[in-house]
Amino acid sequence: MDSEAGSGTASLGFVVFPTRIGHCAIVWRHGGAVVGSTLPQGGADQVRGAVRRWYEGAVEAEPPAAVAAAVDRVTGLLGDGGEAEDAPTARIELDMTAVPDFDRRVYDVVRQIPPGQTLTYGEVATRLGAPGSAQAVGQALGRNPFPPIVPCHRVLAAGGKIGGFSARGGASAKRRMLEREGALVEEPTLFDL
Repeated sequence: MDSEAGSGTASLGFVVFPTRIGHCAIVWRHGGAVVGSTLPQGGADQVRGAVRRWYEGAVEAEPPAAVAAAVDRVTGLLGDGGEAEDAPTARIELDMTAVPDFDRRVYDVVRQIPPGQTLTYGEVATRLGAPGSAQAVGQALGRNPFPPIVPCHRVLAAGGKIGGFSARGGASAKRRMLEREGALVEEPTLFDL
């Protein structure tokens, strides 16, 4: 691993790490603010390739302390589905300077959903003070550059249905993540399979 990203001579660093559901990555800017993360993409090399496509010039490096702590939090979340009360993923510092204002507001609401609980797209829209914008909420979550730190998997369609999920594995990956957290979701019908 190159240590330049951690020391500030490169603008973006990233680390790939194993979790119970597969290899993930966190990308950071000098100083340790997270600018992106990814769920599994099929394997460690696929995750590296995705990060290099999405974050031009990012260098794989030893993470600074804040990012190492974020890795531990994400690994725990994806391992047993829980979060330490004193170290939830909601406390990971995110650099949202490139995120549109509406999306940022959506992510702020979604980051407050604890493991094992869910909201619907409509409920997120209402909490934003923008009832009727459930579709826009779904689109913002589809662009989420911070999964699972911004836990978009905890947002369901109306009636508690799984809805869409843009990560590898789609709706079944979302269902597995929710089950791991202890969230009860509606069982699929023959037409959902």
